[in-house]
Amino acid sequence: MANWIKSGDKHPGKFAAKAKAAGETTRAYAEKEKHAGGTLGKEANFALNAMAAGKKRRGLPYKSRKD
Repeated sequence: MANWIKSGDKHPGKFAAKAKAAGETTRAYAEKEKHAGGTLGKEANFALNAMAAGKKRRGLPYKSRKD
């Protein structure tokens, strides 16, 4: 895991709990809230960046091919 991910995740699971409470997946909730102001927007952008970093490291495509 990259250092910026370790240092950026101060409260692991907090964003996932918010997504679960909203009845959405973490990715769907992050996409919906990425332009929100304050802490929620920062958490959403961090979640999206962390998910993309994992896919890039594994060599997977960034977007699904369902489009």
